[in-house]
Amino acid sequence: MNVVDEIKERLDIVDFVSRHVQLQKTGRNYKGLCPFHSERTPSFVVFPETQTWHCFGACNEGGDIFSFVMKKEGWDFRTALEELAQQAGVTLQPRTPERAAEQEQYQRLRELLVEATTYFHNLLLKAPQAESARAYVAQRGLNSETVERFQLGYSLDDWHALERYLESRGYERAEMVQAGLLVEREEDGRTYDRFRGRLMIPIRDSRGRVVGFGARTLDPEGVPKYINSPQTPLFDKSRLLFGFSFARPAIRAMETAVIVEGYMDVMQAHQAGFTNVVAQMGTALTEEHLRQLHRYARRIILALDPDAAGSRATLRGLDVAREALSDAWEPVFDPRGLLRYESRLGTDLRVLTLPRGWDPDDLIRDDPDRWAALVEEAVPLVDYYFAAVLEGRELEDPAEKSRAAQALLPIIHEIADPVQRDHYLQKLARLLRVDERTLLAQWRGRRSRRAPARRPAQQPVSEPGASRRRLDLESYCLARLVTHPALLADVDAALVQAGLDPLLPGDFEESHNRALFQALRRALEEREPDTVPAWLESTLEPWLLEHLQSLRTLDTAPLLLSEPRWLREVRALPESGEVSEEKLREDLVTSVLRLRERHLRQRSQELRFLIQELQEEPGSDLEMPRRTMRAYTQTLQRLQRALALRSPEGRWRVMSGQV
Repeated sequence: MNVVDEIKERLDIVDFVSRHVQLQKTGRNYKGLCPFHSERTPSFVVFPETQTWHCFGACNEGGDIFSFVMKKEGWDFRTALEELAQQAGVTLQPRTPERAAEQEQYQRLRELLVEATTYFHNLLLKAPQAESARAYVAQRGLNSETVERFQLGYSLDDWHALERYLESRGYERAEMVQAGLLVEREEDGRTYDRFRGRLMIPIRDSRGRVVGFGARTLDPEGVPKYINSPQTPLFDKSRLLFGFSFARPAIRAMETAVIVEGYMDVMQAHQAGFTNVVAQMGTALTEEHLRQLHRYARRIILALDPDAAGSRATLRGLDVAREALSDAWEPVFDPRGLLRYESRLGTDLRVLTLPRGWDPDDLIRDDPDRWAALVEEAVPLVDYYFAAVLEGRELEDPAEKSRAAQALLPIIHEIADPVQRDHYLQKLARLLRVDERTLLAQWRGRRSRRAPARRPAQQPVSEPGASRRRLDLESYCLARLVTHPALLADVDAALVQAGLDPLLPGDFEESHNRALFQALRRALEEREPDTVPAWLESTLEPWLLEHLQSLRTLDTAPLLLSEPRWLREVRALPESGEVSEEKLREDLVTSVLRLRERHLRQRSQELRFLIQELQEEPGSDLEMPRRTMRAYTQTLQRLQRALALRSPEGRWRVMSGQV
């Protein structure tokens, strides 16, 4: 039994989910209001027999106990594994002694930072020397609840006060240096407190753990105004968003995140009830910032200084946002009729432009209604680009028209909705006073001049004679993919051509399968397919690496006798010898279609029972589950048609109109 199965055996999903959702027993299962979206009629069901859950409403997602806690808390698989293992009393084996020592070191640094946070906070509340800090906090309009919530503090104007205190608590100077609390002089190795005479603002990671500090000067003439912790094993500005651990519930509930620039902006917003506000750490927006928010927010609003409008730095930050969040892909036929994929902007990115001379902190304090209105009126990113790119251009000049088109056409092309895309294309044509067909021709010409992608090298076939094991359909598909990563693009293409979604993490119900597939998908986005197997081998965490190696030992032919229906359809591979890439591709695509069909039939049956139960309850809203059932039926028909087309008998049935 692997560690994932052991945790599932010890933790009952009904008991666990009941901590977060009020469940009602209905037959053999339990139902309740979905914790991930607002609804009046329960569409969230927990299945004790399979230890799984599924939302049949707006989410249309499901999985096991791991996927539930990952979605609820926004954790990755590793974090969920660590947390659930602790609750289940299961010991996770580290990869190496060095890894274990590293984790102990990180824990020691976290405890040190908690000690420092408490020390600074008590000074702010009680120390006579902190009177200026208390006056500054009052001047900025922060109340006692905000001070307590964010654990604001004060650092004494002393070169060694913190050092002496932490030494008295049993910590070593080297640890304080590593945590970023002390500065060590290169010339003689002597140390002194990094933060002195400043308002201390603890900075937390996504799980709410203190990882560093922002320190604001209390001297009106003091420079720099803010000092942040340096890069440490725990503190990485490019990955941190100030206030995120506090803002996450509101961001999830509202499906909207607002990004501002400063600590005070965030604290003032939360104090006023705008709890979906976060700030970057004095750096430009990064992909990691936006990916964190994208897990919870369908809409991300960037609150920008009006003086920055049109600046290159601002546009570069917006470019990062577009690139990070262009996670939807659509099939496109090139002029030669060949199918390829292009990204589509999958998140509603908007820009809030502040009134000139105001920042969010001041505006929220003086006129919170105006702030709320500005958030509501935030313009779509494309409209902001139009204004920024076209500002100051002489559009009577043909060269300027061409440059404007070159800047805006790629952005228009990334819009996912075809109606919106056509709207902005027409808008650009009107502004430039050119024909839409001319713009389309310019875009196609730009695409055709791009360098063709390098064709991935053919993957070797699994060695014959590998140890034989029984496997289920889900593991079989994943085993094929981790051994032949280049085939994922072929699987996606076949699914899309059949009118279906590309292969998704949700196609894998087992959390360790889902986590491994996500790692595979991310690796293929960043590197060539032939380098992916070795890269996964060197980067995966031990529990996923063990699972990867286990999948690689599976026999090249499916052996699971409990699934005769799909086995009759899947073309088994030979016991030995070379196998063609076409054979591998056809086998894998058919297996993935069968996997989808099996899951969809199971979901349809479960939803049918839920609808029957809701019909017996007065006042139940059946619109959403019935709409979901219609969508299931339509998708199942497309799946059956795609499967039929993959066999000679099925093709004949399609041609004769029987399918």
